[in-house]
Amino acid sequence: MSDESTPRPVPRVRMRNIVKSFGAVQSLRGVSLEVAPGEVLGLVGDNGAGKSTVSKVLSGAVVPDGGTIEIDGQAVHFDQPGDARRHHIEMVYQDLSLCDTIDVAGNLFLGREPTKRVLGVNVLDHRKMHREARQMLQGLGIRIPDTHVDVEHLSGGQRQAIAISRAISFGPKVLIMDEPTAALAVAEVEAVLELVRVISASGVSVILISHRLQDLFLVCDRISVMYEGKNVADRNIGETNLEEVVELIVGHKFSARSARALAEH
Repeated sequence: MSDESTPRPVPRVRMRNIVKSFGAVQSLRGVSLEVAPGEVLGLVGDNGAGKSTVSKVLSGAVVPDGGTIEIDGQAVHFDQPGDARRHHIEMVYQDLSLCDTIDVAGNLFLGREPTKRVLGVNVLDHRKMHREARQMLQGLGIRIPDTHVDVEHLSGGQRQAIAISRAISFGPKVLIMDEPTAALAVAEVEAVLELVRVISASGVSVILISHRLQDLFLVCDRISVMYEGKNVADRNIGETNLEEVVELIVGHKFSARSARALAEH
């Protein structure tokens, strides 16, 4: 029998009543969500539901008009992505933000390359950069044989892994991933999902935005559904199914029969 007096652990992320408008368009209408340490939360909804806006608020790219954000129980306010990064929040965008003409190690350390002094001048320490890049990738179970290869020559799955590795290198407590398995081959999807498992097992909270609902059922602990700028449901992964989630996303009862009848008329 559980002790109801036992205090609940403090969520890693707690967002309460977040609102945001862009002109006359109200993108978020009182959104609330929580994520525990090491938890993988799937954030789903149709286009325009507000998923991207919520993620940008949490990552500091968008300033909300109202509501509160807490990280590990501490109230925070983000005016820019650097503020969120200082609280160990990282986001991997769908476009990955990689430099195609720079090699793997260069992308992992972009903007913070290790240097050494040579004849009184700071120069890039390429040997150290590639050594630490290999260690970083191996630690995450990512197989990229040569860190000297330019990113433009990598597969979609490898590019996604590099973007995730770069975010992880900042030591995040929270990692937001926007459509990480979009347009990937089946084998590459599984590799990215395994990377999500490894990251969450280390205690990082992961928020996974995806239209590939089947992927969410493989790695998520919970799914939160958004509809027209509001939360409409929060389900533990073992207490829901694909059909229910689809119904919640579209906002009405969905079935193959009703879709067929609609097409016929």
